[in-house]
Amino acid sequence: MTSTYNPGVHKFAVFVVCWTILLFVAGALVTSRDAALSVPTWPGPVMPPMVGGVFYEHSHRMIAGALGIFTLILAILVWTKEERSWLRWFSAVAVGGVAVQAILGGQVVIQLLHYWLPVLHACFAQIVFAAVLSIAVFTSKWWVSDQPQLEDSGSPSIHFLATLNAAVVYLQVILGAGFRHKEIPIWPHMAGALLVLGVVIWTAAALRKRFGQSVELSRARVMLHAIFGTQFLLGFGAYWSRLTTVDAPQPMPVMVYLTVIHTVVGAILFAFSILIVLMCYRLIPRGGEVRAEAARQVSPG
Repeated sequence: MTSTYNPGVHKFAVFVVCWTILLFVAGALVTSRDAALSVPTWPGPVMPPMVGGVFYEHSHRMIAGALGIFTLILAILVWTKEERSWLRWFSAVAVGGVAVQAILGGQVVIQLLHYWLPVLHACFAQIVFAAVLSIAVFTSKWWVSDQPQLEDSGSPSIHFLATLNAAVVYLQVILGAGFRHKEIPIWPHMAGALLVLGVVIWTAAALRKRFGQSVELSRARVMLHAIFGTQFLLGFGAYWSRLTTVDAPQPMPVMVYLTVIHTVVGAILFAFSILIVLMCYRLIPRGGEVRAEAARQVSPG
């Protein structure tokens, strides 16, 4: 890699990633506290009385507004400090994604939670999160430094498996959002959890068998197991808390906390799945790249 490492840009990108996680916490609190539409207008007053559900919904809007500003600043830093033109445009796309997410959030309020808009809003947030995380990875010292290239001799390719793993996790995010916003029953989400379990085991097994010598991929494999295992247990806890507090007149703290943690860890699991895709891309040349490199090394005659 010929790019220059800019520590300031990378550290700010990591900050934006952390802020996005805070936004997930705020959004999950709005849903779990039944605080949606507590501020029934969009964009609404600048500072309404922060009481009851208004506190949760308006805090969510304020944190989201700050994320828009931070993402714009990050894009400006990338455009002024980065030499990679594709990364410049990618940062601009991330800003556009935040703008689209803000529009979706407004439509959720204007349309009074109808037309699956809350689900779409929740799921598109994951795409924005993945984009911001990718910028943090692309600007890291690890990414721009020379890394030993690993050979993938297995089938299907690890790139396919890592991408499949991320896609299945994202499908589970959609199913979870559908259940959380009362658009679908629980059983598709439960079936999705078993599907994720199978793909995670498949991906982790391939990483262990083919790239056990790689410190980075070994750590990623362990973390993938740990995050998914935690999320799986949290899912049982969150559903148990719903069943045991179903007759409560208002959301009970145990249900709120377990649901919020379950939602946020789910977002982290998807983000980590994207990170594994990026790591595989950086460390393991794809089949076409290997063949092209071999052809260049063959001298005529």
